[in-house]
Amino acid sequence: MSKKQYIVIGLGRFGVSVAQTLFNLGHDVLAVDSNEESVQSIADTVTHAIVADATDEKSLRAIGIRNFDVAVVSIGENIQSSIMATLLLKELGVKYIITKANNAMHAKVLMKIGADRVVFPEKDMGLRVAHDLVSSNILEYIELSADYSIAEFLCPKAWIGKSLVEIDTRNTYGINVIGIRHNEEIDVTPSAYTKLVEGSVIIAIGGIEDLNNLESKIKK
Repeated sequence: MSKKQYIVIGLGRFGVSVAQTLFNLGHDVLAVDSNEESVQSIADTVTHAIVADATDEKSLRAIGIRNFDVAVVSIGENIQSSIMATLLLKELGVKYIITKANNAMHAKVLMKIGADRVVFPEKDMGLRVAHDLVSSNILEYIELSADYSIAEFLCPKAWIGKSLVEIDTRNTYGINVIGIRHNEEIDVTPSAYTKLVEGSVIIAIGGIEDLNNLESKIKK
């Protein structure tokens, strides 16, 4: 897994979830907010956290914004600030920008000014978005609670031709396989002796830390 540089602007619940998950997945994360208390609350769980105004071009230049691979704009209800920050990030050369939208019209404006992806917090949890950004293997990531999630991922090459009992997912990876999908068919009660084939999609439940560890391994 190649290490990337992420900047997350706006530290509400969504922004904090994205920033902390990206950091836990092994990436460098700069968390930015204009509120000092919000910055202090996340400082110990990301690479760096600073107080800055993301709608000010000089502030963004001072951060060295061109060095970041991905920017996540998670500014709250202030649509004008969200649009301004997205526009500046685009003009300053950030390669990929993902921005939170409050409604369809907001999303339309964001796309027109250069956002590469727009998400709605009520539909896209921060945790899921973070995994989407860094993983080509993880197809779906659903947060069940603060501790457990369900993940859908492509069968790793090392698992092809082996059965679940041979892989021993529970003891080796700390996850339980609850389904296997191949083409349009889903087996929701897979046998421990079912042989996995290329292109199969594994549906598993486990602790967030265990799934993060698995994610790192299947991308090698």
